[in-house]
Amino acid sequence: MQFCANKLDKKDFFGKSDPFMVFYRSNEDGTFTICHKTEVVKNTLNPVWQAFSIPVRALCNGDYDRTIKVEVYDWDRDGSHDFIGEFTTSYRELARGQSQFNVYEVVNPKKKMKKKKYINSGTVTLLSFTVESEYTFLDYIKGGTQINFTVAIDFTASNGNPSQSTSLHYMNPYQLNAYAMALKAVGEIIQDYDSDKMFPALGFGAKIPPDGHVSHEFPLNGNTDNPYCSGIEGILEAYHKSLKTVQLYGPTNFAPVVNHVARYATTEQDGSQYFVLLIITDGVISDMAQTKEAIVNTNTAVTLKPVIDDVGMLEMLEAEA
Repeated sequence: MQFCANKLDKKDFFGKSDPFMVFYRSNEDGTFTICHKTEVVKNTLNPVWQAFSIPVRALCNGDYDRTIKVEVYDWDRDGSHDFIGEFTTSYRELARGQSQFNVYEVVNPKKKMKKKKYINSGTVTLLSFTVESEYTFLDYIKGGTQINFTVAIDFTASNGNPSQSTSLHYMNPYQLNAYAMALKAVGEIIQDYDSDKMFPALGFGAKIPPDGHVSHEFPLNGNTDNPYCSGIEGILEAYHKSLKTVQLYGPTNFAPVVNHVARYATTEQDGSQYFVLLIITDGVISDMAQTKEAIVNTNTAVTLKPVIDDVGMLEMLEAEA
């Protein structure tokens, strides 16, 4: 939106006025809440304020007919700003755009009561009004965007010996361990938005066969050329098999799995694919600087959302670049 004013009251003794406007959203109880202030335009009775943007919810709480009150003031250095006048409008009226319907008389109620010949304290005119839609993630999903879900599991030694009940990787025959629970909690929701339900599943921080070298991006199913698993159950099956063949080691490096998914993501830049990398871990990241760099570099080119699930703390957070 952008506004200008014409022939506002002169309030400064040695000059004209330094006008600014304050916008208020009306509340259900009849009170008003400030939702926007314009900048001050110095020494003029005919200001042109800069265009500004404001969410529709902040302006009228989504109610197009809700009253919007606008007060016009003359700015004073000591903060005792002089009231020039006010007017009311609504989103529906503003949405008409620049027209005779959006020229408002600025009225000072006290002056109007005292002076019989009082007309107004100037006018405010709407110069422009445009609406920009902000699409939600759900809008993109409805529009056909596909989620590509990848999981990376921490196989570092800090998780404890999988054969012992104190380990986060302990395979209890009667209940899921912490890693499996985290995977199911997130994966069973996300998988509904993936058409083929084939998910790459990686491990990191373990010594892997046949030579026992440490790897930070090995496929849980053992197939480097095709790390995809069928559904969440397929990932769980591959995860349990990996626990029997790899040796938990370290350190806890995230950057390799972030870069691994990024390589796939960079081949899909038309906006039709949204990549989610779920990293399930138990501890502190060892390569924080490299991980930050990997996420930042990835987000400049593709839509990749790393989600870190700390099974040790049982809390989830989003890693935002």
